[in-house]
Order: sequence, then C-alpha cells, then structure tokens
Amino acid sequence: MNASDHNKRLSRREMLRLMATGAAGAALFGSGLFGTEPRKLKNTAKSVIQIWLWGGPTNIDTFDPKPDAGYDYCGPLNKTLQTNVDGIQIGELLPLLAARADKYTLLRGLTHNNNGHETAAYMVQSGWMPGGTLVHPSLGAIVSLKKGYSAGYTNLIPPYIVMTRLQGRFSEAGFLEQRYKPFATGGNPADRRFTVEGIISRDIQPDRQENRRELLTKMNTFGSAMSGVPEVDASKKVQGEAWDLILGSAGKVFDLGQEKQDVRDRYGMNTFGQSCLAARRLVEQGVPYITINFDGWDTHKQHFGIMRTKLPQLDRGIAALLDDLSERGLLDSTIVWCEGEFGRTPRVQWEAPWNGGRNHYGKAFAGLVAGGGFKGGYAIGKTSPTGEDVIERPIYPWDLLASMLDLLGIDPDGTIMHPSGYDVRILPSITEEKLMSGGRLYEIM
Repeated sequence: MNASDHNKRLSRREMLRLMATGAAGAALFGSGLFGTEPRKLKNTAKSVIQIWLWGGPTNIDTFDPKPDAGYDYCGPLNKTLQTNVDGIQIGELLPLLAARADKYTLLRGLTHNNNGHETAAYMVQSGWMPGGTLVHPSLGAIVSLKKGYSAGYTNLIPPYIVMTRLQGRFSEAGFLEQRYKPFATGGNPADRRFTVEGIISRDIQPDRQENRRELLTKMNTFGSAMSGVPEVDASKKVQGEAWDLILGSAGKVFDLGQEKQDVRDRYGMNTFGQSCLAARRLVEQGVPYITINFDGWDTHKQHFGIMRTKLPQLDRGIAALLDDLSERGLLDSTIVWCEGEFGRTPRVQWEAPWNGGRNHYGKAFAGLVAGGGFKGGYAIGKTSPTGEDVIERPIYPWDLLASMLDLLGIDPDGTIMHPSGYDVRILPSITEEKLMSGGRLYEIM
C-alpha cells in the first residue's frame, strides 16, 4: 500500500494521533509521516531511580520560579538562578542543579487536578484514574514484573527497592502478586551502619553472624540426613541464598562505608543524600527499580523555613547522583525521575491557621527527568505568570509513564496478566482527549 492509499484509510483517531504529536509523528509511526512500519521501543534504559518528593513540592520554589508574581506567591524566595542552559532558570536554593541543567529536562506542565495524597500518588505512579474496579500496579511493580525474576533476573537483591520506608498511600503492587511489592530497606543510610531490615543487624557484627551460621548448619542434622529430598533441598537453597545476601557480596551494596568519605560528603551526610548514593550502588548491581521516598514536603505550615532545609538537601543529592552516574557511564542507561504526587498552592496561605504555608495543588506542578534516553537541557510545558495554570504542553501522568516504559523497552500499549487469568492494559487506552491535550514526550526522548 502506498502513502496515498494509507492516507485515505486513516481513521479519525489516527489523524488525531498525528496532529497531536506533530513533528514527532514520523518517529511515532516509523518511516515517513504515514509510514507503515511499526514503531520500535527505544529500550535505552536499564534502571530507574525514582525520587519521590512525598507530600508535594511547589513549582515556584523549585523548577518553575515566578519572580515577578510578587510576595503573595514567592514569599521571601523571590530570586532565581540562571542555569548553564540559556533561557532556563530555577529556584534560588538549587545552585548545584543550576550548574547541571544540561543533564536533565524540567517538566513544567505536570497536571492532573487531583488534590488528595492517596489518589494523586496512585495516578502519578500507575497512570490510572482512581475509583475503578481494579487497583493497578505502580511503574515500579511493572518494571519488577517485566525486568525482574520472570525475565531472568538472578540478583539476590530484590528488583524493586524502596528507601527507606513505604508511603502507605496506596498499594504499589496493585493487583499483582505480593512478590512484586517493593522491598523497603528501613534504617537510615546516613547512620554509621545502614541497618537494612532482614539483611544488616545494628548490634551483631558479620563475624558473629558467620559463627551463628556455622553453628546452625552443624545443628541441622535433619537437613543433612534428608539431603536429596526435593523439598528439603529447596529449603536449604533458599536458606543459603538468604545467608549469601546477609554475609556475601550482594548485601555489601548497602555498606556505604565502602565509599570514600569525600564521595559521601558530596551527596550530603543526611538521609536523602545517602539514599541517593545507595541508589547509585544498587544501579551498579543491576537493580532495575529504586524509589527514594524523600518525605517532608507537605508544608501546610512553616513552608519557607522547611524549604531552606529540604531544597539544599535535594540540590546536593541529585547533583551528586547525576555527576556520579555520568562519570561511571551509567546515566545513559538510568532514568532519574523526580516529582511528587502534586504541587502546592502557588499563592501563599498567609492567613491563619496556615500562617505562611502552601496547600495541595494538582492543577499545575513541576518535576525533573534525566538519563536513560531522555535528553538534557530542556524545559517542557509552561505555566501562567503566577504558576497556577498550565498554558502550554500539559503533561499528564500517563504521558510520562508511557515515555519511561518506552525507554525501558516495555510496550506502554501492552498488557499484563491479572492473577485471575485475563489481560489488563498497562496504561489506559489512548483516547482522543488525551492525544489532543498532551501526548508522550517524544521531543525529549
């Protein structure tokens, strides 16, 4: 069929798809604007580091400053920093990230108009609207399914790690089996010893654990006598893997004491900074999905005082992570994704009881993506002069998740098997409304 014949057969939906993607249509459809070759997945990313700003940061203080909006919007943080990319400015408390804007893309058009922590977190991490008959899995659980044990993953470290605790906002695994739920490390990586739950003990040194292992092995006369029985051998294998994780090389990925102190200092000797360092070490070990739950962004009160602590930690941790991944040749294969479940009201709540706080705001917020096939040095989307409305290039949760799945080599239009035996789409079907309002981020992939 030639291009003319194909053009005659275009459905309204196909035409809307081409209109919505514009110049990206060629990349979307293969060779030529009306090419018939199926689009190939990018498949450039091997891992994701998700930096989850739990509670929701405001766009104005971070990645989409509005210095001319006035005191009622900016408060005391009314200055901006010019980045190393012409025309792109970010908040005044992010100087290290300002010097590295060529490594990441700012997402200034994030939107979903949902102001509930639980429902917004579910939307952003699963791509589905809340309230349906199914609880859909998060991106991390999907990656764990598609790139984890069922895909030949043999690492003793679980394929989906959360540092340091789960949010409790929604079920990350959704309808998938519990083995796709993330492993939460617990502990604090900034402590003298990162006591990872079930792997590293705060009070027992490795040599004493090894002695205990030897004693338990000698005492297990039943296991020795029943050697060759499949069930017993399987149990011994699992026990052996557990001990290898605790005492072998795999578990040492969490021993941040192996890093030089100047490296640790570069990340910041705080929970977030050391979580970023641990995430880099996990990527080096081939772990496909790591979430850093950086909480404390739900600033209904004392907003600006909290920002003067949180933003320098964020700045230092992400800057060091981007540098480290780049220097080690890992940034091209590692997606770094930073955002929260929503933003915060651009207009400051000066009145009581907030007294200078910001409340939930899902209408317009900002984030950051880097690596894994995303280009650096861009700012996608535009908000109004006060940061309250997205006025150009809205980015919905399903747009961003589809783009990341594409880079991971996972078909965003594909399906996953429900435990009951039927197929469920990974993301909602592409409707005409979604196509006309945004679309996948082909311009920065």
